[in-house]
Amino acid sequence: MVKATLILNEKQIQHKIKRIAFQILEFYDGEKQLIIAGIADNGFTFAERIANCISEISEVKPLTCKVQIDKKQPQHSPKLSLAFQALENQSLVLVDDVLNTGATLIYTVKHLLEVNLKELKTAVLVDRSHKKFPIKADFKGISLSTSINETVNVSFGKTSKAEIY
Repeated sequence: MVKATLILNEKQIQHKIKRIAFQILEFYDGEKQLIIAGIADNGFTFAERIANCISEISEVKPLTCKVQIDKKQPQHSPKLSLAFQALENQSLVLVDDVLNTGATLIYTVKHLLEVNLKELKTAVLVDRSHKKFPIKADFKGISLSTSINETVNVSFGKTSKAEIY
């Protein structure tokens, strides 16, 4: 049995969410509309939590968007819960729970670039720094040095946690 090591507990994750929400608001100062798009499933849950926090601490009411992409074949077009037209001339933050190789984020960004966005930024809870593609997290909860053989698992439930195996 593989031993799991807790790297973030519920309280720490909540703190990271709040900090990222403040960073997003600071960066997008003056924006009336923001789209927070999360990669299903954990990325979308993380995006919803960031959007809720932004709503609680500011006048901005972000719009959430669920992005479904095949993580095994990310080159296929993702499915979005919002129409591409709704994204036109909007500022968008693309959210995922863990940035590992960068494949999921970069292929999603590739498809989002088909829309005339005002601005596109990325946010992740855990940045593992094993990138194979030239993409970075503009907003991140934690940078983590891990071996390529280790796995980071984030669970958002009654008690959220991030563990490494």
